[in-house]
Amino acid sequence: QDVMDIEVKPRPSRPHWYERHVQPCVAELLGSALFIFIGCLAVVEDSGGTGRLQPALAHGLALGVAIAVLGDI
Repeated sequence: QDVMDIEVKPRPSRPHWYERHVQPCVAELLGSALFIFIGCLAVVEDSGGTGRLQPALAHGLALGVAIAVLGDI
């Protein structure tokens, strides 16, 4: 009777192979592409007087947008 009273907890399911392998690679690829694209555009559109400030702000804003949009992944 005591053996029957023990609660058996279900084992947590393992994530799908896509979530373990493909999703992190795609996220890394998109993040790197975003930063390279934004950084290159910030340097190309340099107006002369901004110096290092414009690329730094562009990368910071891109990071903030990426975290706000993709933070739940």
